[in-house]
Amino acid sequence: MRTRDHGVRGGYLDGSAGEVHIVIMGCGRVGSTLAHTLVDLGHTVAVIDRDPEAFRRLRGSVAKHAVRGQGHDREVLLAAGIDRAGAFAAVSNGDNSNIISARVAREAFGVDNVVARIYDPRRAEVYQRLGIPTVATVRWTADAVLRRMVPGDGRLTAGPEWQDASGTLAMNEMNLPRGWAGRRVADLEERAPVRVVYLTRAGRILLAGSGELLEEGDVLHVVARGRDLDGLRLDDDETERG
Repeated sequence: MRTRDHGVRGGYLDGSAGEVHIVIMGCGRVGSTLAHTLVDLGHTVAVIDRDPEAFRRLRGSVAKHAVRGQGHDREVLLAAGIDRAGAFAAVSNGDNSNIISARVAREAFGVDNVVARIYDPRRAEVYQRLGIPTVATVRWTADAVLRRMVPGDGRLTAGPEWQDASGTLAMNEMNLPRGWAGRRVADLEERAPVRVVYLTRAGRILLAGSGELLEEGDVLHVVARGRDLDGLRLDDDETERG
């Protein structure tokens, strides 16, 4: 097997057949799973890791495009094809390495789609506001589980289920307001600055159209501007004022 500088194995993938070239930093379980999934979808992938033993997780065809080195090193990134990449994912086990690598990919090489895995949720929220999408698996996954274990507890629904990189839009759960059972989704969307993405009803997920009648106990999953979600209320009193 031919080895290039910085530990690149095999030849380059150039994305010439119309697929997207993607660079992944970190070859643990997440990184290797991403690499295999993306290759199966027809994209080209290069994987960066400091430990050459980590590349044992990769299938042979994917392992040919493994790069040994630091994910924030310019030469290593260039060896992985960052200059032609359409996306970059930093999913190593180090928060600092992930965020530095993500910033280099975004700011030095202009990669449009960049995501970093961050273990510390406080850091994740900061970097989200800086425009770098992050995945803080522990807290956000735990929050999602808790919301489904004890639905209706307002203390567990204060944070968004999802937020865009700029922090402008957010998705959150919202218990059906008092007095709204029997009314249409469209009526609620006309009254409130939100869009209903889907409903949870009796444990089932329902993609509700504008004419869907709301039922007691429905949980609405709504998207809105973040500032509009803060303190949003639509109870009996507001219904009567309408």
